[in-house]
Amino acid sequence: MSAATSPRGPSEDDDPLAALYQYDRSQAARLREQAREGGLRFEAFLPSTLADWLLDLVGRGVFFDPSEAVFVLLGKARELAPHKDLQDELRRRQIRAALDDPRPGTPGKEAIARMCAEMERPRSEPASWQTDQEP
Repeated sequence: MSAATSPRGPSEDDDPLAALYQYDRSQAARLREQAREGGLRFEAFLPSTLADWLLDLVGRGVFFDPSEAVFVLLGKARELAPHKDLQDELRRRQIRAALDDPRPGTPGKEAIARMCAEMERPRSEPASWQTDQEP
């Protein structure tokens, strides 16, 4: 993506997290050459529903471990990136599926109240996949 086409990051006036956003962008620039030579290792957090889905795939042998899943799925996203027409079609299908969902909707105020309650509730310690252990 060129500078002319890259998305504008938030300014400090727009977003209190702007400084973190800028730090992340500068970190990406600093790491790029080293990553080109030796790859990139990072930690990822998955919310419980995605974690359950991913661990089910590993449990069924679809992927060897979560890092293989990230490798394969990011590769698929990279292959899809130049095909805006396919991305648009997928988005349309997702929207259509949501509109066709027979379950009753949730009023906005109730949805916001649920989200606020969810954010305030105590969290369990997340599980952590270990790659340095012998079977």
